[in-house]
Amino acid sequence: MSETESPAKTVAAPARVPSMRARLGAEIVGTFLLVFSVIGTATFDAGFGKGLGVGFLGVAFALGLSVMVGAFAFGPVSGGHFNPAVTIGLAVAGRFPWKDVVPYIIAEIIGGALGSTVLALIAAGGPNGFLAMAEKGGFASTGWGPLSPGGFPFISVLLVEVFTTGVFVFVILGATHERGAGALAPIAIGITLVIVALVAIPVSNGSFNPARSIATAIYGGPTALGQLWLSIVAPILGAIIAGATFKGIFNGVKKA
Repeated sequence: MSETESPAKTVAAPARVPSMRARLGAEIVGTFLLVFSVIGTATFDAGFGKGLGVGFLGVAFALGLSVMVGAFAFGPVSGGHFNPAVTIGLAVAGRFPWKDVVPYIIAEIIGGALGSTVLALIAAGGPNGFLAMAEKGGFASTGWGPLSPGGFPFISVLLVEVFTTGVFVFVILGATHERGAGALAPIAIGITLVIVALVAIPVSNGSFNPARSIATAIYGGPTALGQLWLSIVAPILGAIIAGATFKGIFNGVKKA
């Protein structure tokens, strides 16, 4: 430093907080990535013939990897929620301001709807009425009975969506805690999604995310729309349970 240079100039400026516009934009793009990846995999790859389909395992990895990549890419801007249940769970845990919950949820729903719309446009160009068949099959929508890959009933779908979402949100809260995984948190979160998806996909088609459920129900037909309420309520309930429980366990746990 020269004799004439002010010492104040050597002090690092405080990190600039992203604007709400930037944060909402990141949530839109991140949720688009999630829906485009996982529903695209489920629609185009999972049931591909001649032994080439990726199956449930491939869909589970598409979900986990898309969220992990999105968290690394957009987490520094918006926190990387991409899911109304996550946003609400974080708010219940006191880790996200309630005043921002509604704007985040709107952005997440928009991003999800854009993702499924792009997929529908791609499917419309498929052979032999591909889009019509995808819509008839529910467009990878979540639900019970005819929408459940394993034909599971209402109560099974309710329980699996509540508890898998609760586990997922609990891991998010723990991994992003001040004594959590730090920069590796997206990896822990992504792997958790793979695990819970492998449990839930055969039962409910694995949502854990109201924005993802809304996005697919738009093109899933009357049955998907009629059952959509459960795929909204159950993940939110699981997230609320996780947020409330987390506070009781981690209150008083401080960074070493």
